[in-house]
Amino acid sequence: MFFNKIIVSGLLLFSAGPAFSQPGRHQDVIEQLQLPAGFHISVFADNVPNARSLALGDNGTVFVGTMRQGAVYAVQDTNGDGVADKRHVIARDLYMPNGVAYKDGALYVAEVNRIIRFDDINKRLNNPPKPVTVYDKLPSDQHHGWKYLRFGPDNKLYTAVGAPCNICNPEKEIHASLVRLNPDGSDFEIIGRGIRNTVGFDWDPVSKTLYFSENGRDYMGDDRPPDEINQWSVKGEHFGYPYCHGGDIPDPEFAGDRKCREFTAPVWKIKAHMAALGMRFYQGDLFPADYKNQLFVAQHGSWNRSKPHGYRVVLIKFREGKPVSEAPFVSGWLTKEDKVLGRPVDVLEMPDGSVLISDDELGVIYRVNYKK
Repeated sequence: MFFNKIIVSGLLLFSAGPAFSQPGRHQDVIEQLQLPAGFHISVFADNVPNARSLALGDNGTVFVGTMRQGAVYAVQDTNGDGVADKRHVIARDLYMPNGVAYKDGALYVAEVNRIIRFDDINKRLNNPPKPVTVYDKLPSDQHHGWKYLRFGPDNKLYTAVGAPCNICNPEKEIHASLVRLNPDGSDFEIIGRGIRNTVGFDWDPVSKTLYFSENGRDYMGDDRPPDEINQWSVKGEHFGYPYCHGGDIPDPEFAGDRKCREFTAPVWKIKAHMAALGMRFYQGDLFPADYKNQLFVAQHGSWNRSKPHGYRVVLIKFREGKPVSEAPFVSGWLTKEDKVLGRPVDVLEMPDGSVLISDDELGVIYRVNYKK
């Protein structure tokens, strides 16, 4: 895959080769988007090329990781009008710094091969400090190497190491795993295995249970295997890769005599190639009550399906601790003519209850608000 530079209204954009349309003006894109009644979407920040993972700092500061851009940004809405009016470059020339997490005044950034930390960052946005290395023993493989990063309810850092391939049985134990460690880099441990690639997870605010998205393997057809939402429960749990997909589909190359019943099945299946990425349980009070504690999932969109799909944010509803339905929440980044206007990556709830959505194709962050 290669990337072209595009200039739109003075903004430097990146397009993933000829398969993607050249986006028009931001307002033209917004006019194509559909949301449930009462919800409104606008541009929160439009100068964050390749915007991917989002983290909330103090006083509403939003930290933004990227992938191919190699930069980390901070954006601020200092006057509270719903539009970011300040942007700071925290770092450049990093190795796919997708994951960002914030705690106790420090910004943690996950590169492919290490986790770094910027101390006292909110007071130094204009003059960021040199980063401190937290952990530097992660593999450097670029394939599925970009990482999500979050703090769990136990105050530990959680991230994942993807499989260094589409489908293979990795030689290194660390590959295709979910891991956690202390904020100082100590007590590193693998807590889940058999996970091809997750770039999004969150904890149910009621049960504190960890759920994570997982992208299924390629080249088994347009509709197999599904993407997944998985629930992690115990250390050492195995979720099937590369032997079994979706809980009931043996891999044609690697299953051998392994049975799908040996592994933890997904709690929810998403159509193949949707590319489910960032996800958040909504905990605010701005949206209607039936959105409370429900799960928003960004579906980045297919790249190798004969007819593309995805390119939307969905709401997965939970009942009694189990997912029961999935419905579009924001759609329209994929037009009826199969033109791609944007690719949502991550979801972040703001202190006022509004929700931000990053778009790494257009290089913007959207804000979803609700008014009756």
